Amino acid sequence: MLLDPATAVPATFAPTAPFCRPPRDATAITAKPRLKARRRGLNRFSGVRNLLVTLKRMILRSVWGMDIHPTAQFSLSTKFDRTFPVGVHVGPHSYVAFEARILTHDRTRGLYLHTKIGANCFIGGRSLILPGIEIGDNCVIGAGSVVTKSVPAGSVVAGNPARVIRTGIEVGHYGRFAAADATESALAERGLA
Repeated sequence: MLLDPATAVPATFAPTAPFCRPPRDATAITAKPRLKARRRGLNRFSGVRNLLVTLKRMILRSVWGMDIHPTAQFSLSTKFDRTFPVGVHVGPHSYVAFEARILTHDRTRGLYLHTKIGANCFIGGRSLILPGIEIGDNCVIGAGSVVTKSVPAGSVVAGNPARVIRTGIEVGHYGRFAAADATESALAERGLA
């Protein structure tokens, strides 16, 4: 049940006291709140999941020596290469989705290379990032992609082998497109999310 922000605050908390300032913009109070999708399925346990991801990140950083930024997020099923763990680099506010694999070695060629994921990137589920690949900032890697070449910043890539589909994109944290919040809100208003 959604409450109207103007009526949700009891009268005893209204800003009538001399020490309370009214908001500068009255539309901020009357603006319609943005709806979020309901938490269903495993999303109900996101607090536990976030705790487990934080613990796993700490282990990957301290025990294995991986360079994973503290704000980076990943699925618990993500696989980071432990053969050459110091070659794993994940930038701030990036997300690596379920069952994605970040490789840093190629045993057949005797390669041990650094694989880098930039800031604000999204690596789709079941993607494979090969050793030595550099993914620029603000990139989206499609699900199931096999990334065989470095990706320029601000690009969407997908496929096997992955190819640049679009360049010059703008994304926020975790590779989220600017229109994503509006789309989610519209679906939630119609009861579809």
